[in-house]
Amino acid sequence: MYKILTLNNISVEGLRRLPRERYEVASEIQHPDAILVRSAKMHDMPIPASLRAVARAGAGVNNIPLDRMSQAGVPVFNAPGANANAVKELVIAGMLLAARNICQAWHYVEQLEGDGEALHKAVESGKKQFVGFELPGRTLGVIGLGAIGVQVANAALKLGMKVVGYDPQLTVQRAWQLSSGVTQARSLDELFSVSDFLTVHVPLAEATRNLINETRLGLMPPGAVILNFARGEIVDEVALKVALESGHVKAYVSDFPSRKLIGHPSVVALPHLGASTHEAEANCAVMVADNLRAFLEDGIIRSSVNFPEAELPRTRSNRVTVANRNVPNMVGQISTRIGDTGLNIEDLLNKSRGDIAYTIIDVDGEVPAATLDAIRSIDGVLCVRELGSPRS
Repeated sequence: MYKILTLNNISVEGLRRLPRERYEVASEIQHPDAILVRSAKMHDMPIPASLRAVARAGAGVNNIPLDRMSQAGVPVFNAPGANANAVKELVIAGMLLAARNICQAWHYVEQLEGDGEALHKAVESGKKQFVGFELPGRTLGVIGLGAIGVQVANAALKLGMKVVGYDPQLTVQRAWQLSSGVTQARSLDELFSVSDFLTVHVPLAEATRNLINETRLGLMPPGAVILNFARGEIVDEVALKVALESGHVKAYVSDFPSRKLIGHPSVVALPHLGASTHEAEANCAVMVADNLRAFLEDGIIRSSVNFPEAELPRTRSNRVTVANRNVPNMVGQISTRIGDTGLNIEDLLNKSRGDIAYTIIDVDGEVPAATLDAIRSIDGVLCVRELGSPRS
């Protein structure tokens, strides 16, 4: 029986993927094998010695201490792309809110007094304050062409916009999904200089912190619109406020409210609604539950943010998995320990990612506990699991 600790409410569609006869799932549980989480902060949380995996029902993992998890040999899973359509729709909505001054106009109407002809006159006299513009022919710059960025770019093209994208790490999979109508920017500066609208879809890291800064804002055409549905810290808010005050930037639409910008007439701040749809929550939960189950039962790793992808088809063999630091001769040492027992290795997969390596080994019999302990004693080994033969 696998024990799963939930730190947030997880969509029932995802929980249904964990059979009750094999999984105990609860918000209070001792010695969990895995943690299911959405937004709960885990940085100050002690890591249970029993923990083997963390699954984030969403894309961003800033709430999870990745370094500590990696050092403990614990893969962290997320759900890339599961919420892409939800975020795409909100980005498109954000462009329309900014282009047509919808929030400001709504606020104006809410403050009106009177009725009948007086109200009608106030509406007609006030609407000229909120004249906007249309999207066709405008240029959208998209930074980050992952699951969300690709959907945003393709949708904007269908709205008649010109789209320029920038992503030096564009994958082959995403390139196949991206419309041929999207133009490639050779640099960030080039993208900023041509973008009437700019949307960013990259994770927060030191390289992306304050990516939208004073210099780059100055490159944009006058009256540009910034859309931030990635992370608040990607934008230098001091520089942005100056650009908003001068009118060089027309509007800022963000899913990450900041005290510096809340209440500014040119800012639309939303309470982190990007993935807040029933469909997105269900998609995320299903994806991470399936990947968590594949890892716990078969040692397979898909969509981990700190471990390599590793998938070896399961036979009737017994399976051992080893997470270790990515140093020379680890596979040789592990294989020797298994060979010393007289067991035959029937199949083996070794993958690495940065400082972490992961090995799946199928053998022709049960691995003795002493052999597992011998593998654990190898300098650099972080975690060893014996999965036995697959369930029927």
